[in-house]
Amino acid sequence: MTTLTDYHPPRAIAQSQATYFYFYMALACMAVAFLGFAPTYWLPLASRSFSASPVVHFHGLLFFAWTLYFAFQSWLAASGKIARHRAIGIIGVSLATAMTIFGFLVAVEAMKRSAALGQTDAGIAFAIVPLSGILFFAVVFALAIAAIRRPETHKRLMLLAGISILDAAVARWFLTFLAPPGPLGPPPVFVTIPPAFVAYLLLVVAMVFDWRTRGRPHRVYVYGGIALIAVKLLNLPVSATPLWHSFAGGILALAQ
Repeated sequence: MTTLTDYHPPRAIAQSQATYFYFYMALACMAVAFLGFAPTYWLPLASRSFSASPVVHFHGLLFFAWTLYFAFQSWLAASGKIARHRAIGIIGVSLATAMTIFGFLVAVEAMKRSAALGQTDAGIAFAIVPLSGILFFAVVFALAIAAIRRPETHKRLMLLAGISILDAAVARWFLTFLAPPGPLGPPPVFVTIPPAFVAYLLLVVAMVFDWRTRGRPHRVYVYGGIALIAVKLLNLPVSATPLWHSFAGGILALAQ
């Protein structure tokens, strides 16, 4: 027989689900990042068959550390340990700053490798993908920090930032199973769009959850999702413009 102590008001249950939802989404982001890079980075690294510059390895370490940090911070918030969550927030700021710097450096490194293969123009065109991606992440993360006293906005911006960098992980599976045989060079920009939209399905999950728990998706997901999709779709036409080739080519020239 149900007793008063067994009864939990629907609002309390919904609130509990909403609190832990972001922790589960952070775990999902971590799983996508790890499994996505497993065939092209983690497994070759474990078998000592992967060779890359120190910049690439440090970039990988930072980005995977971010997924661990994001999951841990989400767990602290879900567990009610808000003081500790805020106390170690500065680590996230430092980590995101380092990710932005090394994301830029790895994009430049990729352009240099493409130039060495005689595919300078293709490398410059493709550079818009990682550079626009890391810029979007940095802007959304900065907005999340600015909204730290508005928890509902802050946690959604953090989730949007985490989802925005998962396209590279999903793309590794496309690369593993669908790439044509032959020497690897910079892929065409358009092939990065389908993996990105697969990664963005996590954003759809978050919007549906909002719809079920609050009646409508939060504006962070609506406007942020529109911006995220617009940036990805605009990569293709912008990457072919003389202005982009002049800009990215100038960066490449300074790096060589």
